Amino acid sequence: MASTKKIVLLGAGNMGGAMLAGWLKSGIAGSSVLILDPKVSDAMAAEAAAHGVEIAAAPPAGMTAEIIFLAVKPQIMDVALPPVRSLVGPDTVIVSIAAGKTLSFIEGHLGEGAYVRAMPNTPAMVGRGVTGAFANPAVSSVQKAAVHDLLKVSGPVEWVSSEADIDSVTALSGSGPAYVFYLVECMAEAGRKLGLPADLAMRLARETVSGAGELLHQSPEDASRLRTNVTSPGGTTAAALSVLMAEDGMQPLFDAAIAAARKRAQELAN
Repeated sequence: MASTKKIVLLGAGNMGGAMLAGWLKSGIAGSSVLILDPKVSDAMAAEAAAHGVEIAAAPPAGMTAEIIFLAVKPQIMDVALPPVRSLVGPDTVIVSIAAGKTLSFIEGHLGEGAYVRAMPNTPAMVGRGVTGAFANPAVSSVQKAAVHDLLKVSGPVEWVSSEADIDSVTALSGSGPAYVFYLVECMAEAGRKLGLPADLAMRLARETVSGAGELLHQSPEDASRLRTNVTSPGGTTAAALSVLMAEDGMQPLFDAAIAAARKRAQELAN
């Protein structure tokens, strides 16, 4: 007998698991979700069992899905996608969070239809992510609203008008948390070189960055105003910023780094 599952999640790793946790926390019934993953972790299996989420290694025969989330690594999509085609019905919308893989690539495996490319980031694991998303013309307003509701449980959703923009989103916010984590490492190392114990320097750097991020999150002021507010003329912060904001300071480094990330996202399409 044919059946329909509201949400099918292909891949239940870190990002897929974070999305699932958000859905369950928001009140979505576990019974409406099917995880397709042959190697779920013990923790994920326990979480799924506790909420009535079905897990399968392959798509059940005769089933279609309202929404399919593709949360597998781009490197394995060639293998992972073909079995999913049986779940695609005329009213299915497919959401991919795989970096670099274009909608035309996915359509080559699953056929033409309603598609969304989305790029969340790892703070989604604590409900503080941000997602950039693009919907192709076949996505209805109802489908787009449904996808938006599922994505927003992990944080704000920003829709872009061009699929090409998703590679830039990937470079900026998708990969961005790693840049911030590395900033903490650099700050801590600089403190250690000034004579602070390494563990103390790391604690100070970590709390400074996370605290500044929370202030940025809560404040209505933009980043440049918050920076100005803490920078006294001729003071210590101004001395540091004269280095960071020099012509060869942080901006050209970030320009080059984010451009490199976008280039790699574009390469992953091939």
